[in-house]
Amino acid sequence: MEALLCRKLGDPTTQPDSSENTALTVSTSHPIPKLTSPTSIRVRIKSTSLNYANYLQVLGKYQEKFALPFVPGSDYSGVVESIGPKVTKFKVGDPVCSFAGVGSFAQFIVAEEKDLFGVPDGCDLVAAGALPVAYGTSHVALVHRANLKSGQVLLVLGAAGGVGLAAVQIGKVCGAIVIAVARGTEKVEFLKSMGVDHVVDLSKGGVIESVKSFLKTKKLKGVDVVYDPVGGKLMKESMKLLNWGAQILVIGFASGEVPVIPANIALVKNWTIHGLYWGSYKMHHSSVLEDSLKELLSWLARGLITIYISNSYKLQEANLAFSDIKDRKVIGKVMITFDDPKSITSKL
Repeated sequence: MEALLCRKLGDPTTQPDSSENTALTVSTSHPIPKLTSPTSIRVRIKSTSLNYANYLQVLGKYQEKFALPFVPGSDYSGVVESIGPKVTKFKVGDPVCSFAGVGSFAQFIVAEEKDLFGVPDGCDLVAAGALPVAYGTSHVALVHRANLKSGQVLLVLGAAGGVGLAAVQIGKVCGAIVIAVARGTEKVEFLKSMGVDHVVDLSKGGVIESVKSFLKTKKLKGVDVVYDPVGGKLMKESMKLLNWGAQILVIGFASGEVPVIPANIALVKNWTIHGLYWGSYKMHHSSVLEDSLKELLSWLARGLITIYISNSYKLQEANLAFSDIKDRKVIGKVMITFDDPKSITSKL
């Protein structure tokens, strides 16, 4: 089968196989994975999502390290291609989605039956491949951890990116007053079209004055929940907007700078700080992820959330997808998609 391999740690924005020293290489003869248990399922992948975490994995800067060579990739969607003898929930041909630590940048992947989710009728299968990590992260953060309530003020940093846009939509589903922070006219106009209550354009000024002005017009005291995948200076400024008893969701550090949250101020203001590493829930509390993804798929089927895909690439163009993420060109999600691999045959 065709698969993208990380053969050495390095820059994923360099075209695969453009030299002998590239981090990424495209293999056209990678072994098709075999079923590993009576309840395992092989999925023919239709689409797989690129996340900032995948970019860090290839660079070797992610919190988890993988033995080289490895196939990057996490969340994916596809069609059941073969099943183990004790599989009861799925049959060959069923549309499914899921996530893995690594391995989805390939035409086939094997997963346990319990780790797969059926994609409901009416859901676009490519879009379903973008759901688990970005929307799962935001859903667990806002619904499970922060218990976001109707009428609360939610401030989303990096709101035009994958997890940010997911947080914006989930915030609206929860009935929150959503303030989105992004940079540039295109992203700002897109967020306005999503029904955001207020958008801060960082290319035209700082976050504090803009948010305070909005809060004043709405007779609101401050921000109840801040969702932060950015870190750095932006988080430092945002802390000046938080209410007493506010909640801080630490999602990531796309700015490259880990913010310092003063413990003395957190004490005085009764802030709650949530560190959220979504992937670790699979090991420590998998039922939370299962419930979260089931609800998200239900919302997707009912049209409560919409997955916006800015670009889709072929496997050989993965460097372009990584460049979009690195250069912050992505609005929503960027995907790698596979045509049906007609020339591939496999056996159990």
